[in-house]
Amino acid sequence: MAETLRGLGVSSGLAAGRVCRMAGPPELPAPSLVTDADAELDSALNALRATASELAERAEKAPDADAKAILEAQSFIADDPGLHESVETSVRSGKNAAHAVDEACAHHRRALLAAGGYFAERAADLDDIRNRAVAAVLGLPVPGVPDPGHPFVLVAGDLSPADTVNLDPGSVLALVTEKGGPTSHTAILARARGLPAVVACRGADDIAEGTWVSVDGQRGEVEVGIGEETAAEVQSRAEADRRRKGTSRGPGRTSDDHPVKLLLNIGSAADLTPPGRVPPAEGAPGVDGEGVGLFRTEFLFLDRREEPGYEEQVAAYAAVFRAAPGGHVVVRTLDAGTDKPLPFLGLAEETNPALGVRGLRVSRVRPEVLDVQLDAIAEAARETGAEPWVMAPMVTTVGEAADFAGRARARGIVHVGAMVEVPAAALRAGHLLKELDFLSIGTNDLSQYTFASDRQHGELADLLDPWQAALLQLIADCAAAGQAAGKPVGVCGEAAADPLLATVLVGLGVTSLSMSAPGIPAVRESLAAHSLEQCRENARLALASDDPGEARKAIVPAH
Repeated sequence: MAETLRGLGVSSGLAAGRVCRMAGPPELPAPSLVTDADAELDSALNALRATASELAERAEKAPDADAKAILEAQSFIADDPGLHESVETSVRSGKNAAHAVDEACAHHRRALLAAGGYFAERAADLDDIRNRAVAAVLGLPVPGVPDPGHPFVLVAGDLSPADTVNLDPGSVLALVTEKGGPTSHTAILARARGLPAVVACRGADDIAEGTWVSVDGQRGEVEVGIGEETAAEVQSRAEADRRRKGTSRGPGRTSDDHPVKLLLNIGSAADLTPPGRVPPAEGAPGVDGEGVGLFRTEFLFLDRREEPGYEEQVAAYAAVFRAAPGGHVVVRTLDAGTDKPLPFLGLAEETNPALGVRGLRVSRVRPEVLDVQLDAIAEAARETGAEPWVMAPMVTTVGEAADFAGRARARGIVHVGAMVEVPAAALRAGHLLKELDFLSIGTNDLSQYTFASDRQHGELADLLDPWQAALLQLIADCAAAGQAAGKPVGVCGEAAADPLLATVLVGLGVTSLSMSAPGIPAVRESLAAHSLEQCRENARLALASDDPGEARKAIVPAH
């Protein structure tokens, strides 16, 4: 008899197939007597360097900017002098190479979790580095994605970026993990590849190899033990859905023609060219979407020892302005700081980085970094004839919004806005819009700060569910402020890629939705099947529910 497991649906879609499980981490042998500490140290450090090199090579071959940035960061961790020093300390205390790597990684993992925020997100990366380096020391194969010779549903405790980045959608039908959250690397990369995915799924570790399952990435449900015939029916339905959505193009609209811009989240111009296509000509759409709703400029800065210069920035921004569909680009200025370490910033260590100097706050101590970036954006706009919309991350007060707007407009930037990522900004949205031209809601961080729940804390993943009524209420308040001011308010968090939740967001008054490219067809289709009044009714039902699961059940997709 089939059993239903429930988790968080983080990448929509249906799939069914037999389960293949990830192999577990390499087991440590019993401790052995160290007779040559120098040889053990060389073995351990060589394994870490080889791991760093392999991850760097994977980053170079990564299919998109998200994957490249994640793998590059992982490579830097494996090559970090502090980690190497910890390994040496362990070896000198009598540990052999494998145990020294394990002990050093465990020590740094505890430190990352204690730091919280972005650092806590790196704990899972360190687990992967540990497994790869220990396997290298012991001469064992590195645990990785299985290759059974037929399509399968991949089930794991969790997935590392290196495992997820090169998944073949032709073989992997869907992802199910016991751990993880809506903003985990598994979630981000699954959405980028259009793979249905359910994370934080209790009981996933107990699903036996070869079991037939179906996965609903929208509702977060995994049906276990369904039988081959039912699996074939689900796959047939899923294939029909994909074919239908593959022909869906054009602007986003409800069934009664209410416009909703469907925009792209990107990290560079490369994300505007689908794999296998030549770069688009100026003004020609390279991927589906009505423009760029979130250009994450920090990918140009991350893991750099020196700040990218003015000319390099101008070239990078101009490339995006030329390639963007419809010429519409919303640029987010550098979203970095102590929670996303940039060595060239020279920022002090902080006890709680998630609540520290990050985003726009960096300009308090390094104002010239923002000044150069705004100068480069303005010059790229002049060179291309574009009119970019430019917004700052982590805006909290009206004073910050006014200062940023003044600095941007002084350079000729016409459309100036802010990210809404903290409750303080949402609560004063109307006042922010007296200084700004638009708002863009980042649901990932807004959830984190609203619920005081770390984005990577697996045990608290339910608090980060974007269907939480408190989060939806803040979005509704921002949208109402936008309507009162006659100014647009969009959502650029990955919640925008949930086809059913998209109807709720539109019903709340949101004017645009920005997401990874694979999410757009399903969202477009969902909106086209609902009238604006139906979207408003969905919003009312979602706000009335105190439980995210009940909110989902209360809303029936239109057909």
